[in-house]
Amino acid sequence: MQKVVNNIKNLNIEYWFVNDGSSDNTLGEMRKLHREHDQLVHYVSFSRNFGKEAALYAGLQAATGDYVVVMDVDLQDPPEFLPKMYSLITSGDYDCIGTRRVDRTGEARFKSFLSSQFYHVINRISQTNIVPGARDYRMMTRQMVNAVLSLTEYDRFSKGIFSWVGFKTKYLDYHNVERVAGTTDWNTWKLFKYAMNGIADFSQAPLSLAVWLGTTSFILSIIGILFVIIRRLVDPSSSVFGWASMISVILLLGGLQLLCIGVLGKYIGRIYMQVKHRPIYIIKEKK
Repeated sequence: MQKVVNNIKNLNIEYWFVNDGSSDNTLGEMRKLHREHDQLVHYVSFSRNFGKEAALYAGLQAATGDYVVVMDVDLQDPPEFLPKMYSLITSGDYDCIGTRRVDRTGEARFKSFLSSQFYHVINRISQTNIVPGARDYRMMTRQMVNAVLSLTEYDRFSKGIFSWVGFKTKYLDYHNVERVAGTTDWNTWKLFKYAMNGIADFSQAPLSLAVWLGTTSFILSIIGILFVIIRRLVDPSSSVFGWASMISVILLLGGLQLLCIGVLGKYIGRIYMQVKHRPIYIIKEKK
């Protein structure tokens, strides 16, 4: 990393590491690096795990440079892109130089399929365009960083926030890189929940879907009731639908109601968390 940065002339660098409540020796390594390079290396350590989005937000708040780079420490984000990023952003033509993966070599096919479908769905139902395969790895101007920091929402989806604030962005494509060490904590279920948070943050389509489902089920119920009444009047000897049919209809309508209530609850829950004004993270140690 430092070898790559040294190739960029006339540049003053500072590193900010964020320890998101890790249970290994990450904090110890950060302290060691800071002692050896106290003017170059700094760190923020949380009181517990607050999640990836909180860590990213804390890093942006701590950084003081005119240009800020966000990247993972597992080297899945190629450091060799930094000179090109800096050259492009200092040209004045762009406010952000981002990166995106053009393939997902090494990942499970099912996981890759879900990821591609997520981008397809969210771009259909949201007014904020989210670039497929885009990474958090990017270089931003101070103006863009300040714009991102001005959004103080509790539940954060940075890929959407980076797009929502605007600013001219150029993306550099690269092939997927395996992490140097360790294993990812992002299993399919965690990625699914993260995707649902993104949809809830940048689209009201689920609310609209709940309204349409409720309206459709109501109309079908009215039609069914009218059908039973008319059938009874035309042919008094006919019997109404049996117990099984009635239970099926009740379960159908009950399921639709619970689905709609669940969607509403998802949005209300996010409002509840926001209005409590809890901090996005709590710092235990900072150097």
